[in-house]
Amino acid sequence: MSGTDADRGVAPPPHAGPAVSLLVADDDEVTRSGLSMLLAAQPGISVLGEAADGLEAVERALRLRPDVVLMDVRMPRCNGIDATRRLLAEAADPPKVVVITTFENDGYVTAALRAGASGFLLKRLPVRRIAEAIRVVAAGEAILFPAALGRMVAARPLVSAEALPQAALTGREEEVLRLMATGLSNPEIAESLTVSLETIKTHVGNVLTKLGAQNRTHAVVIAYESGLVVPGFAG
Repeated sequence: MSGTDADRGVAPPPHAGPAVSLLVADDDEVTRSGLSMLLAAQPGISVLGEAADGLEAVERALRLRPDVVLMDVRMPRCNGIDATRRLLAEAADPPKVVVITTFENDGYVTAALRAGASGFLLKRLPVRRIAEAIRVVAAGEAILFPAALGRMVAARPLVSAEALPQAALTGREEEVLRLMATGLSNPEIAESLTVSLETIKTHVGNVLTKLGAQNRTHAVVIAYESGLVVPGFAG
């Protein structure tokens, strides 16, 4: 976890649209408070509250109704995986959940996705990347740090291994899929390819449709399983 751009004397990038409301759940008070403070300073993020364990995370999320819950894995009373599963089952309009942990544990990644989490991140990522992931997930996409995804798919696929219908993807769509596998968001892909954001959104939509993927993470899993992206490519 690193300091904000403001801490380094650099103005943060502007953010268009309403702020994403966030609940931070972590049993370590210093980590929880630090994440809340740093993320609240990021553009487009509004921290509604904090929770010290899984049960409190569920209770506070049901009451505060945040857009996204940033959920630690190892917490007392109820761990983050079980809390995610319970929250998504109990909430009438459930928030998106991004699971965040210190540990690069492939089992956690698989369990988080199966519980319904929309993302999985490491606490050592820069705060600006965590904030970007929160905004991406709030927009209805999914995100996963790519090194873990490569190992996870190599060890135990989440979907049946099928050949990627590469002939159905255009060259640009394959390029976009490869960049998705590196963990880049749509704006970052647009900047990398020097095209408009709307163009990238169209390409991503086409990729998901052609692959029959539920979301970005599912599409990237298929890319890894097919061999289009090899484990370690994005790490």
